[in-house]
Amino acid sequence: MKTLHNHIILYDAECPMCNLYTGAFVRNGMLDTHGREAYQQYSGAACPNLDWQRAVNEIALVNQETGEVTYGIESLLKVCGNALPLLAPLFRWKPFLWIATKAYAFISYNRRVIIPAAASENQFGYQPSFNLKYRIAWLVFAWVMTSCILSSYTSLLTGFLVKGAFWREFAICGGQILFQGAVVFAYQKQKAWDYLGNMMTISLAGALVLLIFLTICLWLKLGWLISALCFMMVVFLMFLEHLRRCRLLGVGYLMTITWILYRIVTLAFLLM
Repeated sequence: MKTLHNHIILYDAECPMCNLYTGAFVRNGMLDTHGREAYQQYSGAACPNLDWQRAVNEIALVNQETGEVTYGIESLLKVCGNALPLLAPLFRWKPFLWIATKAYAFISYNRRVIIPAAASENQFGYQPSFNLKYRIAWLVFAWVMTSCILSSYTSLLTGFLVKGAFWREFAICGGQILFQGAVVFAYQKQKAWDYLGNMMTISLAGALVLLIFLTICLWLKLGWLISALCFMMVVFLMFLEHLRRCRLLGVGYLMTITWILYRIVTLAFLLM
């Protein structure tokens, strides 16, 4: 791969996802050995043209020779287009660029609820902006994906549970968003949207693990009992992750208690 020399990409040190892919750029020779730096440690004097708030929201790529700065998907495509020249025309194609820009913003504005990090004692002066539109988009995306997978997985649990149509799972998942949303807005309003984003990330992650089990159970023709045990294991792991994320958010145990309560009440109705 061709290296983009004399450029430095500024990433969020508190975001494991940002750390991972910018590190991959350096390891694969797409950037120089010292071609990335956490913006929390970057000296503003090194680039007076840098828009700090934008750099925090959208990853910045600084040309160290000219001082030119690009942001967000433009930064990533500049690195990738230089490394893979054959794909450069695609990266300049307007429809692709529009989709890539929206997809990047969708992930970037939700990155800290997709993979949360522990709060730092010495918080950096600039923090990622909250974007309600993209947070709602994340909740809806996770809601629909989770409902689709759960409606398929219930076909394995017919030994004790009636197979659920998509709309049943959609209503149950949506009901939990409304229920937990009502609790958290009444309890800690300032952390409500972060909590809901984390909660739906947990739901989506659990559903994706169930998708793996669904594939295995159908392939090996395992019975409903094994499928139920797999389901309970995933729910337990989701419970542990919910506790961990609530601890990182500082919302205490109440949100986990109500999260469990909703699921118990829902299951009781389904078994009636």
